[in-house]
Amino acid sequence: MQYIDNVIFLILLVAGFGLFAKSLQKIYRNIRLGREINRNDRKGERWETMARVAMGQSKMSKRPVAGVLHLFVYVGFVIINIELIEIIVDGIFGTHRFLSSIFGHTFYNFFTATLEVLALLVVIGVVAFFIRRNFYGVKRLTMKELFGWPKHDANWILIIEFALMMAFFKMNASDLILQHRGIFPEHGSFPISEMIFVPFLEVFSFDSGFLIFTEKAAWWFHFVGILFFMNYLYYSKHLHIILAFPSTWYANLEKKGKFNNLESVTKEIKLMMDPNADPYAAPAEGSEADVPSKFGAEDVFDLNQVQLLNAYSCTECGRCTSVCPANITGKKLSPRLILMKTRDRLEEVGRNIDKNGKFEDDGKKLLNDYITKEELWACTTCNACTEACPVLLDPLSIIFEMRRFLVMEQSAAPQELNLMMTNVENNAAPWQYNQADRLNWAND
Repeated sequence: MQYIDNVIFLILLVAGFGLFAKSLQKIYRNIRLGREINRNDRKGERWETMARVAMGQSKMSKRPVAGVLHLFVYVGFVIINIELIEIIVDGIFGTHRFLSSIFGHTFYNFFTATLEVLALLVVIGVVAFFIRRNFYGVKRLTMKELFGWPKHDANWILIIEFALMMAFFKMNASDLILQHRGIFPEHGSFPISEMIFVPFLEVFSFDSGFLIFTEKAAWWFHFVGILFFMNYLYYSKHLHIILAFPSTWYANLEKKGKFNNLESVTKEIKLMMDPNADPYAAPAEGSEADVPSKFGAEDVFDLNQVQLLNAYSCTECGRCTSVCPANITGKKLSPRLILMKTRDRLEEVGRNIDKNGKFEDDGKKLLNDYITKEELWACTTCNACTEACPVLLDPLSIIFEMRRFLVMEQSAAPQELNLMMTNVENNAAPWQYNQADRLNWAND
């Protein structure tokens, strides 16, 4: 019987990690559909930023209550799953609490007691978040853009984490009673289970056979639950648990508001400045010049790979939208929704590739089909969204690239902007007066 359990465990383990690897490979492929961008400079600063923001949760402290609760859930859940090492060894070789033989009695007791305390903090955190999200009425968590799957996804994650922690406590409580009865060797210290869950089980005077079944069932539930949670991440906003690290490493370290130069514009200018260049000559096949220049972004292929990574990394917390002046004043723009729509379009493109082997034109674009012009022109480019994001995502850069496309490719700027650009061209100032009067303000 034990041999069959070990084989089933090994099959589930390989299948679970295999599916997870396949999901990560698909995400990587989709991100690679974007334009390459060099963000490998200032490596020391990038490592420091990743450690401080992604691992240290430094930006979460701006809202202390949510920050502390998030720290409970994040740190507790990650550290508790160190026990997955023990579960894997026990599952493959049929041992029981393998790490006790490695750590020694004293340190193993400290280790298991720490896990119990962390598990209790996780429970407190997820219960508080569930109440806060569903009953407390935080505006950014109850906006229309979260109706449907985003809201259900957030709740399901909290329920899964709660269920996993309950299974963890039930496993430890059953194990502890069996230790007291001399059936299991005495390994580990379980203060929370002993205080809360053991009395509950002892009230019913369960026999040892039932407790062995309970301990094993909770152990299996915990293991299968972790595999399920791991593979569920692909469909969930909680993918940021993994992608927050590369997102913060590749974050834009330049001053906020500094815009990049378009490579397509640089290429055109170099062609204009080259006296030997023939603008009418057909470019050599396969050369860089053979790639049509596009100014700005119309679809996900025109965005860079870091922007697509940002779309997958969005936590949907809405901190960006809650500080957006356009959204606050009733405009249609939501920076959070910009990232969510970009991710939705990228996923649609990925499914297209899965179906056809390569991307077949589906008649859709990120611009207009997902993100409207009204949303794009509502942005004031104030950078409040990029400042507020807890993992340094940059929805403004996507907005700006799509605006560039509207202006430079489609000449579709609003009338007010066209008037301003005409004035700059004719008068060297945004206002409609003679160039000779430009410095009159200095005499006032």
